[in-house]
Amino acid sequence: MRILGKGKTAKAIKEIYPNVSLYDDNNRDKFDKNSLEKTIVSPGIPPHNFLVKNSKNIISDYDLFLNKSHFTIWISGTNGKTTTTKMLYHLLKEKEYFMGGNVGTPLANIKDNKNLILETSSFTMHYTNKVKPNIYILLPISDDHCSWHGSFKEYEKSKLKPLKNMKKNDIAIIPRKYKNIKTRANSYYYNSSKDLANLFNIDKNRLKFKEPFLIDSLLSLITYKILFNKVKYKKINNFIQDPHKLEEFFDNKNRLWVDDSKATNIDATIQALKSYKNKKIFIILGGDDKGSDLKPLFKEIKKYNITIYAIGKNSDKIIKLSKKYNILAIKSTKLNKAVNKIYKNRKFTKQKSVALLSPACASLDQFNSYKHRGEEFKKNIKKTKEKNA
Repeated sequence: MRILGKGKTAKAIKEIYPNVSLYDDNNRDKFDKNSLEKTIVSPGIPPHNFLVKNSKNIISDYDLFLNKSHFTIWISGTNGKTTTTKMLYHLLKEKEYFMGGNVGTPLANIKDNKNLILETSSFTMHYTNKVKPNIYILLPISDDHCSWHGSFKEYEKSKLKPLKNMKKNDIAIIPRKYKNIKTRANSYYYNSSKDLANLFNIDKNRLKFKEPFLIDSLLSLITYKILFNKVKYKKINNFIQDPHKLEEFFDNKNRLWVDDSKATNIDATIQALKSYKNKKIFIILGGDDKGSDLKPLFKEIKKYNITIYAIGKNSDKIIKLSKKYNILAIKSTKLNKAVNKIYKNRKFTKQKSVALLSPACASLDQFNSYKHRGEEFKKNIKKTKEKNA
């Protein structure tokens, strides 16, 4: 057995199988292209990678560790899967469920636990061929990771892949647009939070969450209800949201700023805009768009009273699209410059305006992570506030 990649997943597997060989592009000269041994691919390595293209017996860590003794809940989708996973774990940890996959503990370290909640990426599902979930929670799918998958169609295909292996006793909750996808699972289809609430008799008015987190909380409650026939309103309302997701705070002039650095694709940013549709919006956009088509975002932006501050790797692309759609945009290149320009803008008032970092792009062109970007956003506001005190 061998592993492609040397990251978190690979290292966790090697702790269990110390004799496995790890490969990446730095030692591919030692890689046997004709080998038939099992090859586990770390999720971050794309299918067009040289090592992947020259491997003959590919499996994922899910295929390696999961079996019929496990009861697994897989959670996926473009936006909200981390929040939904953490919300569900908040409800189920007292029932001895464990959280892993993209979030929490690597699967290699929790495989011996029988009840697993797994945030499952399209990358992992692309390489998973044998195992399937007992419950599959799929949030809406929108354009993302096209450079990894090659196209939106292939990205979507990976997200839907678990359905083909599911059995009649399994449960799938999926967007209604996929109702014609063949599966033996007992399937429920939805278009909105209202649909979910009606399907499972949940009173969404008893929940403290607004969109887009309302749908996450409903999916978590529904999964708990499927398992135990109870609705834990009080418990879910005690859940504390992670930072960098529509995180609101105010400056010294009592003006609203929002850190939504976790919005690394256009759908997340569109959802953020809907939350502030009645305000004048100053939005910071840009970074690495991962090959996504940004036109749907600009078609949505046209509906708002908005000014764009473009930063990062694709700032020229954003400016060009802004001109095409007749939207006011200011090239700032760097985050600190964008914050400074917004802070000084006389039209940024405390009652009818919001300054929003919701980049619709990945952060690695200028930052270590979306968390780093969000932290720098808040630091820059503080520095700008002190300069203008």
